[in-house]
This record gives sequence, structure tokens and C-alpha cells, in this order.
Amino acid sequence: APAVLSARNAPRQLKMVTTWPKNFPGLGTGAVRFARRIEEMSGGAIAVTVYAAGELVPALQAFDAVSQGKADMYHAAEYYWQGRSLAFNFFAAVPMGLLARELNAWVHFGGGQELWDELAARFSIKPMLAGNTGPQMGGWFKKPIRPLADFQGLRMRIPGLGGEVVKRMGGTPVTKAGGELFQALDQGNIDATEWVGPWNDMAFALHTIADYYYYPGFHEPGTGLSCGINRKLWDSLDPAEQAVIRSAAAAETMVMHAEFEHENALALQRLLKIPRITIAPFPEDVQAAMARLSAAVLEEVAERDPFTRRVYESFLSARSRSMAWGRISEEAFAHARRLATDTAEG
Repeated sequence: APAVLSARNAPRQLKMVTTWPKNFPGLGTGAVRFARRIEEMSGGAIAVTVYAAGELVPALQAFDAVSQGKADMYHAAEYYWQGRSLAFNFFAAVPMGLLARELNAWVHFGGGQELWDELAARFSIKPMLAGNTGPQMGGWFKKPIRPLADFQGLRMRIPGLGGEVVKRMGGTPVTKAGGELFQALDQGNIDATEWVGPWNDMAFALHTIADYYYYPGFHEPGTGLSCGINRKLWDSLDPAEQAVIRSAAAAETMVMHAEFEHENALALQRLLKIPRITIAPFPEDVQAAMARLSAAVLEEVAERDPFTRRVYESFLSARSRSMAWGRISEEAFAHARRLATDTAEG
């Protein structure tokens, strides 16, 4: 038996609350996979019971449950905690923010983890990345978006900072739970909705009631999911136990991203076979407005307090570095590959 188990002769039982519905594709299933990996890597020394949203506490009470010791850990997206500090947004996704690989670079090597630890310590939590959805889509629209003026009066389900950007574009942001989206769009209570990407959107049948699917998802370019552990519990773990949880979280970040990449690509192929559906980029003037207004919103967020300013400046520096490198690496290669593919298929 592993040393961590033999020293105690009984598995450590942990309760993990989540913000996801039971068996929810990618996120809910990823949380379960993360828990199972902890158990397997610890040789059974750490047993993790996963609670879907509402089973132990409501989804948005997961943070408080862990902070107060009513649960041991959570799996969630940090932007759900922006009521405690707007700085939490940067560790999940912000408009025109970081791609998945860029977020990983900032958190693990660019000073992001240290800032995140400092922020979460105020609430007695130890945080870490434990998943990523990759890039998301811009959303489903009942009518086409051509000039920027088409956003005037548009009722769109889009929460958080992305919703603030849509508001400044002339729209009316609406917050609704995922399970309410189909009915709201079908009955005309909203004109558009973003959710995640082809895989999750098709699971909610959004493609059956809206004809226009726009990209890019300016508001969530590579959403990080997280594990937060009660700080007192974390400090009581021995180094081997901490290493198991860290390694399981890092593995889930990679595996979840791979699963979203695979499943979104498959779902897109199905969408492309539906003649009624138009999949298109937002017009250039709309994208330019999204970029300009996103920058303004983030600057205002940074003005809230000195700590959020520190996070924002670290985040911006990381984004600038990654964009410069990405321009001559992945972006350049993707462009060259498209040229080669177009030539071969032409």
C-alpha cells in the first residue's frame, strides 16, 4: 500500500461540490474524472465523493461551502465568485482574454498562480486549474447580425463581463441558467444566447430553434475550470497527497481540453450538414467594437482596487507576450496550413 495510506490505515474521505448538473458533458463528467484520478493516483488513500450542483449545496454556494469547511473542495469556474472580487474573473475567462495555452502559461509560469493563491487565501481556499473548455462560440441568433446597429435592443443571454460588453454595444444582457435557454429562445423571451460550443449547444438543441451561429466567442476564448480546496485541509495534507491532487488537476486540464477539441469538431461536422444553419464570423465592425469595449470594461475592473490592478497588469503582460509569440508560431502555421490545404483541395 502507498505510504500515504499505510501511515493512516484508512482512506482520507473528501467531499467535492461542483457547479455542474449531474453527468453534464465535459464539465460535470470532467469533475468526476478528476476525482477518480485522485483516487487512482493515491492508490485509494484519498477517496473523493462528487456532488453535482444542488445535491449538497446550490451551485453558486460551492465557494462558501469550501471556504467554511462544509465541503472539502469544489470544481467550478472562478468567474462565479466575482461577487467576492472581480479579480477572480481573470482565472477563468475575460472578454478578449487568454487562449487555453496562454492561460496555462500565465498561471503556471507567469505569476498567475501566486496572485490567485493570494486572492483565494482571503477566503481560506487553495486554488488550481483543473480543466479548460478551449475557445467558445459567439452564440446563436434568431436573426442575422450585419452592421453593429443590429445589436441595438438585442436581448442576449450572456452573463458577467461579456454581458457588460454587449450592453455597451446597445444590447440587453440577460442571465439565465443553461436549462432555461431553449425555452427562453423558443418563446422569444431572448433573441440570442451564448452557451459553450457545438458539443454542449447541440445537447441543449439550440440549433433547432436558431438559424445563425456566430463566432468568435470574444467573451470566453479559453475558459479555465478550477479546483478550490479548503486551505486548512490543504495545509494538513502531506507533500505526497498535495502532489497527487496537483498532478490530477494538471492532467484534467489537458484531458478536458482534448475532449472539448474532439467533441466540438465532431459536433461541427453535424451542424455543417444542416442547410438552414448559417455559421459565420461576426462582421468586422462588430468584432472591432467587441475588442474596443472589452478593453474599456477590463480597465474599469482594474480600477476597483489595488489588488485587482496587480492581477490585471500581470494578465495583460502575459497576453502581450503570448500574442507576440503566437503571431509567428501557431497563427503563422495555421495560416500556412490553410493555404496548403486549400491548394490541395482546390
